[in-house]
Amino acid sequence: MRSITLYIFGGISQISSEPTSALSEFWITITGPIVSFVLAGIFALLTIFISGFAPLLALFKYLAYINLILGAFNLIPGYPLDGGGVLMAIVWGTTHDRHRAILFASVTGTVFAYLFIFLGVFQIFGGDLLNGLWTAFIGWFLLNASRGQVQQEKIKGLLSGHKASEAMSRDYTSIQSDTTLQYLVDDHILGGSRRSFIVEKAGQVIGLLTLHHLKDIAKDQWSTTTAAQAMIPASQLKRIGLDTGLWDAIQEMDRDGVNQLPVMADSQIQGMLTREDVISYLRTIQEPGKNI
Repeated sequence: MRSITLYIFGGISQISSEPTSALSEFWITITGPIVSFVLAGIFALLTIFISGFAPLLALFKYLAYINLILGAFNLIPGYPLDGGGVLMAIVWGTTHDRHRAILFASVTGTVFAYLFIFLGVFQIFGGDLLNGLWTAFIGWFLLNASRGQVQQEKIKGLLSGHKASEAMSRDYTSIQSDTTLQYLVDDHILGGSRRSFIVEKAGQVIGLLTLHHLKDIAKDQWSTTTAAQAMIPASQLKRIGLDTGLWDAIQEMDRDGVNQLPVMADSQIQGMLTREDVISYLRTIQEPGKNI
């Protein structure tokens, strides 16, 4: 688990790798609603023992109710809700096609999203403005999330079978380890708008320097700080091979929070792959009549 993005009525988790089977997907997604229902049961049970203490009784009743509603809501069979993941796992297990299963769950999520929006509008015209706006907002959120999932799957499908060697740029810039940051800015960044640099010493790659690392160093220290001092050492450098799939490369960038990866073979730099390279390659393979 890399991160969880919290929203006002829930959250979306980001995991470091995709489930390898429909069964794994099922248990990962069903766990959330199960926990909600278990909590609802626990709080409902506790109300029996505190019936004489009104404030705590009211609190536990509310917690039981809200967890029950949350569990039921998340079981709606459409992405990005847990119910969509459960539906996807069932379709995946039945068809043995994960891509088709995700698209099916996303389309189902879109249908439910429009139903929420329609219900919200109906409530608004019926005089229930607050609840109507809230219901429509939930529908709008689900609609955007399901569309985003469909778009992601389309991109994944387009990139499937394509390798880093096809999209990478061989026009990268190498600098020597003793190059000062001030010289780098004046000669390469301002003059050539470069964003990343391979750092070499005696013909060997020893690291990578990006604009992000440059910004971490005070400007008055640029004239005395060398590239070797500011770079990411080769031992810590994330890299990919020529045969690395483009989708895998994009996922690697997302996991590490970087915008570019060096492409290497036998410890030798072959090129640089950036997000812009992948986007440009996507445009190319989507051109009418283009077959790569």
